[in-house]
Amino acid sequence: MTPWKFFFNSQETKSISYSHLNPKQLIFVKNLKQSNRNLDVYFSLSKDINLYELEKLCDAVGWVRRPLKKVKTAIDNSFLILSLFYYNENKKQLIGFARATSDNAFNATIWDVVIHPEFQGKGLGKALINETIKQLRYYDISTITLFADPEVIKFYRHLGFMVDPDGVKGMFWYPV
Repeated sequence: MTPWKFFFNSQETKSISYSHLNPKQLIFVKNLKQSNRNLDVYFSLSKDINLYELEKLCDAVGWVRRPLKKVKTAIDNSFLILSLFYYNENKKQLIGFARATSDNAFNATIWDVVIHPEFQGKGLGKALINETIKQLRYYDISTITLFADPEVIKFYRHLGFMVDPDGVKGMFWYPV
């Protein structure tokens, strides 16, 4: 559980209010090497997401398409939204996204974590999850869960997540 100690014990996890800053001031990763050029990657906590760019990002990783109206509703009803982007000729290019729902007191679940394939393997996914946890811990949320496909369980284990830590088995109901 060592990776989690930072989030539960450190006073440095308190968030800064970013609302007064220009988006270009929110550098997440400076000089990320990408295709023989260096890019500054920025992050945002805004729910104002371009749904078509988000759909392109999800398409890039092979996710099944979801109705944009429902995606918009999910974003609007999320507790926390994080996005990663860079500027290409002053136009934002979305390259990462995550969201969390919460009861606003004890529990939160992280959803829809995605990093564009061209940017995977550069530490952005880890940084995005760490920032998500940091933001949730700012609100004193202590139980953070997520759902992961089998091929990414190892990634989340390295970040301190555990599969069924107390032997609890999730249950699901789906319409037939």
